[in-house]
Amino acid sequence: MDLHLSIKEIFTAFMVLFAVIDITGSTPIIINLNATGKQVQAGKAALISYAVMITFLFAGDALLQLFNVDISSFAIAGALVLLVLAVEMIFRNDGPAGSVTIVPVVFPLIAGAGTLTTTLSLRAECHLSNLILAISLNMLLVYLVLRNAYLVERILGKSGVYVLRKFFGIILLAMSVRLFISNLSMLLNSFSR
Repeated sequence: MDLHLSIKEIFTAFMVLFAVIDITGSTPIIINLNATGKQVQAGKAALISYAVMITFLFAGDALLQLFNVDISSFAIAGALVLLVLAVEMIFRNDGPAGSVTIVPVVFPLIAGAGTLTTTLSLRAECHLSNLILAISLNMLLVYLVLRNAYLVERILGKSGVYVLRKFFGIILLAMSVRLFISNLSMLLNSFSR
């Protein structure tokens, strides 16, 4: 693989992925998952997300075609997972303790449909080595935020986290509905052609 390092491309790809992943905005969700006794393993989540993104970068289109799944259907599945998570955040359904690293942290929060499709789109604009470096930097940031989510909890206190959890639960619910509707309309339009 040729190395065509470009600070501009790395920065552009990093910022786009940072905005789509929005790991800092997911902090209340992580705190909520930790508060319910479920463990979010920062290193495992970052590594699996990295592996999913790199795999999807190289084989995403082919993988979805292999299972006869389009991007819209993939996004709708992610929206449904977000919907369930939002309802749980709003109504505080305390489930059994365990790990929640893969679902919902890796998918759809970090390496969801939006992130994976953005990664494929960036491949057309950035050299592969720059894009891989941007993904790597984002996963380092994801690890640091997941690892230190307790600091936010300590600063805000229990009542602050409670209010934040309810607020972001409603925001997440709205995001999942929007993601579901926009992709459902694209899917229905493709069938009507």
